[in-house]
Amino acid sequence: MKSPVVKRSIVIAGHKTSVSLEDPFWQGLREIAVTRNMTLSDVVASIDTDRLEGNLSSAIRLFVLDYYRNQSAEVRRTSLPTRETAVTHAHSVLGAD
Repeated sequence: MKSPVVKRSIVIAGHKTSVSLEDPFWQGLREIAVTRNMTLSDVVASIDTDRLEGNLSSAIRLFVLDYYRNQSAEVRRTSLPTRETAVTHAHSVLGAD
């Protein structure tokens, strides 16, 4: 049985290190790098610099999770009707002007 964790070597600030992540986290990290016009190494270096504790693999998982949570929250926030839209809709449904 193939392990769900993929170990890859990556260069951070000129130093080579190994990072073990599940493939969906590698894919998410690559997507984030593309959207930010950054290299994968640059994104990981930024995560490494900003982490307060824990190992790098955990910090990357939390970073990817947070990125997609924030993206999901933004979609929910922009798709919710504003009070003005809701009142306008209610007036049109009720036939009030």
